[in-house]
Amino acid sequence: MTIRPILIHPDPRLKTVTDPVSDISDEIRALGADMLETMYDAPGIGLAAPQVGVLSRVLVMDCVKEEGAAPRPMVLINPQIIASSEETNVYEEGCLSIPEQYGEVTRPAEVEVRWLGLDGKEHTQGFDGLWATCVQHEIDHLDGKLFIDYLKPLRRQMITRKMQKLKRERARA
Repeated sequence: MTIRPILIHPDPRLKTVTDPVSDISDEIRALGADMLETMYDAPGIGLAAPQVGVLSRVLVMDCVKEEGAAPRPMVLINPQIIASSEETNVYEEGCLSIPEQYGEVTRPAEVEVRWLGLDGKEHTQGFDGLWATCVQHEIDHLDGKLFIDYLKPLRRQMITRKMQKLKRERARA
């Protein structure tokens, strides 16, 4: 397993709609393992393939936060939201590609998602709470959408300028 570099916004790959995965290959299994390793190292609760420069419909997540609770790593391939609740939740979201910036985003409180697992089988599961927010945030990444796209334009521009500055500082370091 390899920790992969995480792209920082603005990067055109983060705004690209990803391609469906046609075959659960060893390459895809390795990508899933690397992404989980990268996500845990960051540390984060979710990561989408475009964030590591791979334009495929793959995301990983693990929203277990309780101290001492067993981790629940998930790899979702070609995930689709097939149902969502009318009820909404507001979470202050952050993103590994937009470090140390947060914004309140309103999303459906519950979603039902269908995806392929690394076993090649189709899975369907309902998510609520933080899991629902996370899976929607990561699926947005697969569609070229970032959480800041939900914010007011001025706030979005301010965050984008901060990220441009961060990238310049990192390039000099």
